[in-house]
Amino acid sequence: MKIAVLGAGMVGRTIAVDLSKNFDTTSIDINQDNLNRLAKYAGLKTLQADLSNYTAYSNLLKGFDMVVCAVPGFMGYKTLEAIIGTGKNVVDISFFPEDALALDALAKEKGVTAIVDCGVAPGLSNWVLGHYNNLMKIESFECMVGGLPKLRTKPWEYKAPFSPVDVIEEYTRPARYVSNAEMVTRPALSDAELIDFPIAGTLESFNTDGLRSILYTMKHIPNMKEKTLRYPGHIALIQSLQKAGFFSTDKVQVKDAFVTPLAFTSALLINQWKLGENEPEFTIMTICCKGLMENKPATVEYFLYDENDAASGFSSMSRTTGYTCTAAVHLLSEKKFVQKGVFPPELVANTAGTFEYIVNYLSERGVKFEKKMKS
Repeated sequence: MKIAVLGAGMVGRTIAVDLSKNFDTTSIDINQDNLNRLAKYAGLKTLQADLSNYTAYSNLLKGFDMVVCAVPGFMGYKTLEAIIGTGKNVVDISFFPEDALALDALAKEKGVTAIVDCGVAPGLSNWVLGHYNNLMKIESFECMVGGLPKLRTKPWEYKAPFSPVDVIEEYTRPARYVSNAEMVTRPALSDAELIDFPIAGTLESFNTDGLRSILYTMKHIPNMKEKTLRYPGHIALIQSLQKAGFFSTDKVQVKDAFVTPLAFTSALLINQWKLGENEPEFTIMTICCKGLMENKPATVEYFLYDENDAASGFSSMSRTTGYTCTAAVHLLSEKKFVQKGVFPPELVANTAGTFEYIVNYLSERGVKFEKKMKS
C-alpha cells in the first residue's frame, strides 16, 4: 500500500516514519528543510510540493492508496476537501475550525472513508468517549489535556509542537461546552482552575473549544467539557498579548509595509515556541466519564502521561498525536472499519474492536493509559 503524508512538520514527520515501517510512504511538504530531516530514514520517500495548490491534487495523489492530512489548521479543511475529491481514504489531524462533518456527503459520493480529528485531543479522548458511550449511559464527560516542556523557561513556560498560529487560534476562538443539556459559549482562557498532578505539579486549566464534533455526535450527554492545561501564569500572559492587539487580523502599516499583528506574532513565536532537539517535554491528559453502567452509578477515568522519546528524537506530543493517527491508518488498511463518509473517532468506536485496537497499538509504542473504574 502506498501512503502520502501531507505535511512534514514535527507531527507529520513522526507519522511518516512510523508508517514507513509497514507501508510505501511518501512525505510531502513545501518546506525542503522539513523534508531533509527525513533523509536518514531508509525507505521513506519525500516530495516537495505546494500543498495549497488544491487543483493539483488529482495529479499529486495519483498512485497513492491512502492519505494522511497533517497540514496546519488554517489550510486543513480545504486540504481535506481536496483529498476526498480525489477518492482517497484519509486520516486527518489538521485540527481546523470548520466542521469536518460538512464533507460527509462528498465522502459518501466519492466512496471515501475519512477519519478526522484523529490526534490526542481531539482524538484519543473521542475514542474513549465513543467506546464507553456503548457501555454506559454517560451523564458527564470531562477531558483536560496539555503538552508542556519540563523546563519552565520565562516568559512563556511553553513550547508548541504545532504551528503557533494554530495555538493562538485555540486561545481566541470562543469555547463551547455543554451544561445541563444546554450548549454554553464562553471566551477561550476562561474558568481558570488550578489542578494538582503528583507527576507534573500544579497546572492551570482553562476553557478551549476542544469538544468539536462531539457537540453534535453526542447530544444525548447532558454535560461535556474540555479544558487545556498549562503552567500557572500562562493565561494572564496570553490575555495581555490579546488585549494589546498582538492577535489581531487587521493589517497595520509599518513604514511602507502592511502586516497583520497575528502574522507578526506568529513569526516571532515560531522559534521561541519551537521544541529543541530532544528537549524534555511531556503530554498529560485526564478523561472522566460518569454515568450509569448496568443501572448502577459508575465512573471511568483514564490518565495519560507521556514524555519525549530520546532514542527516536520524537516529542511526546508528536508521539501521542502521530501514533493515534497511524493506528487509524492501520485500522483502515486492515479493513477493520469500512464505512463510507466522514467519521470522528467517537463514531468509529461504535465498531467493535476498534477502540481496543487503538489502545493496543499505542501501548506497543510506549504510549500507555492508566484506567480506573469506580462504582
